[in-house]
Amino acid sequence: MARFHLVRVGAFSQVGRFAAVDSTRYPRDARVIVRTARGLEVGEVLAAPSGESPAEADGAIVRGMTIEDQLLEVRLRKNREAAYAACAGRLRELRLEVALVDVEHLFDGRTLVFYFLGRQPPELETVTSELAAIYDTQVQFQAFAGALTEGCGPGCGTDEASGGGCQSCATGCAVSAACGTRKQAS
Repeated sequence: MARFHLVRVGAFSQVGRFAAVDSTRYPRDARVIVRTARGLEVGEVLAAPSGESPAEADGAIVRGMTIEDQLLEVRLRKNREAAYAACAGRLRELRLEVALVDVEHLFDGRTLVFYFLGRQPPELETVTSELAAIYDTQVQFQAFAGALTEGCGPGCGTDEASGGGCQSCATGCAVSAACGTRKQAS
């Protein structure tokens, strides 16, 4: 059985179980590079492994962050901020009534994830396609409000869902805690 670190990953701080590929035990607050279903991302260790866990991993810790990784992260942060500003500007130009919540640039450098609140008009795909061409990245949509109300799939946030709900979401549900809370409160 593997020993899992609890690692916080992504713009909405999803927490998952990650095993180090080289069996390193990382301390709390260590910054690490992890492989998730979405690609390479930066994570923060919340808890070092303790005991054995029968659960499946949400991904793997590839390595601790290096100085080179930190420099790349700064560059990606600038690209993310530029993508946010460009998207917000384009939404204003086209007078689209869509709330841009955040933009996430994954550590792989190839994936931008745009988080929108509310209904997404068809013109939004054109905007994100334009931005993908500018930033030469793969663009992913995330309908934040939709995920909050509908979840990430059948049974999202319930024990009946495969693997226990959002923790098994192949897309890395950014609102797993909200989904679980929503189902309990309903």
